[in-house]
Amino acid sequence: MPTRLTWVFDLDNTLHNASPHIFPHINRSMTAYLQRHLRLSEEDAGDLRARYWRRYGATLLGMMRHHGTDPGHFLRETHDFPDLSNMVVYERGLAAMLRRLPGRKLVLSNAPGLYARAVLQIIGVAGHFDALHCIESTRFRPKPSLEAFHSLLRTHGLIASRCVMVEDSRENLRPAKRLGMKTVWVTRETRTPAYVDVKTASVLELPRLLGRLGL
Repeated sequence: MPTRLTWVFDLDNTLHNASPHIFPHINRSMTAYLQRHLRLSEEDAGDLRARYWRRYGATLLGMMRHHGTDPGHFLRETHDFPDLSNMVVYERGLAAMLRRLPGRKLVLSNAPGLYARAVLQIIGVAGHFDALHCIESTRFRPKPSLEAFHSLLRTHGLIASRCVMVEDSRENLRPAKRLGMKTVWVTRETRTPAYVDVKTASVLELPRLLGRLGL
């Protein structure tokens, strides 16, 4: 009997638009965290964040490795939102779209679990996902590291060749494809890298793309 198909969704800028309000708030909060705890100016904190991002792919990893920062404390402080429900921007019809997709649905996000669960509730789709695999679940190894994907596959008993990864970040699709997943890039970019199977401007289009994915 063939293994059941599993859809693996990114959260921010895939299931909702984090760019207008959420990402700017997180960026300000992370810079302020470095200012407070490392006693840096705003400019120096921003420069250090940029260096850690280039080297490790996440500010958190640089803070853990070089300053012994407690990841739980960092994530709580930098993902504290005054009014999250009014900051989330999303398209209506997400729940209907998810109902039309065959197979299991999971979320793989570099965000902390408390924030991710809150966003899924706000956009009305929490009940459509079998599991949330967040940054704590990967032991703070964010995408695009292969460790994040191996953690997902191992924890949920998945076979990569029966998974479809849906992402706004093409960097995160490269390791997914390397492991054997089908890949969907949510973007308005014109070019399509070799490791992207299907490109779409909106996740709402996914049910219409099943044929192009060979499903």
